[in-house]
Amino acid sequence: MVSVKFLGCGDNFGSGGRFQTCISVQSEAANFLIDCGASALISMKKFGVSLLDIETILITHLHGDHFAGIPFFILDSQLISRRTAPLVIAGPPGLQDRIYRAMEVMYPGSSKVKQKFEISYLELPESLPTTIGALSVTAEQVIHGSGAPSYALRVACAGKTIAYTGDTEWTDNLIKIASGVDLFIAETYFYEKKMKNHLNYRTLLQQRQALDCKRIIITHMSDDMLERLDSVELEYAEDGKELQV
Repeated sequence: MVSVKFLGCGDNFGSGGRFQTCISVQSEAANFLIDCGASALISMKKFGVSLLDIETILITHLHGDHFAGIPFFILDSQLISRRTAPLVIAGPPGLQDRIYRAMEVMYPGSSKVKQKFEISYLELPESLPTTIGALSVTAEQVIHGSGAPSYALRVACAGKTIAYTGDTEWTDNLIKIASGVDLFIAETYFYEKKMKNHLNYRTLLQQRQALDCKRIIITHMSDDMLERLDSVELEYAEDGKELQV
C-alpha cells in the first residue's frame, strides 16, 4: 500500500489560500516528496509529516513554487530537526546550482555550511529509469519554461506507479508518462483557457482516453478552476487530502 498526501496543491499565486506544490508519498519501502514549493516546510508541519522521515525529494522543475522549499528544508534539518540520515534531491539539470543560489539569496553563506547529514544531488536523465533507493524514477521533458528542462515524473514504488505532469501545456509525453500508472496527477491551471506553459481542464478531458491510467487527480488550480469545481468531473486535490494507491 502506498499513501499519497497533498501537502500543497496550489498554484504559484496561492489561489484559494492553498499551499504551493508538495506531495508526500509513503510506503514501507520509501518515504519521499514530489516537489517542495516555497511553503512546503509550513505545510509539512501543519499536516504532521516529519522532515526526518523524508529520504528523497524529487523535483519536476526549477520554479519557486516547486523547489524553493528546499533551502528551508535543509536549514530546519540542520538546526531544528537535527537530521543525521542522508538525503537525496533529484531533478532536472542545474538543480544543485539553482538550490545553492536560492540559499545564498535568502540566507547568505548558508550554501557553504557543512551539513551534519549527507546531501546527494542527482540530475535525472530523460526517458531513462533511474534507481534511487527503493524508487524507480523516469523523467520525460514537458513544455514549461523554467530556465532548465522541465519534467513530468513517473515513480514506481512498492509495486505501485505514480505519475505527475509537473507544469506543462499539452504534450504527447504525458501519454507516455501516464501509461499504465495507478495514479496520474495532472496540473490543470485553467478550466478552458489555453495558456502557454500550462494545461487546462478541457484539454485534459479531451485527452482522457489516451491517458491509459487507473486514476486521475487534478491539482495546481488557479481561481478560474477553483470557481468551477462544481462542474468538474475529475477528482481534484485539496491541501491535506490523503489517498491510498
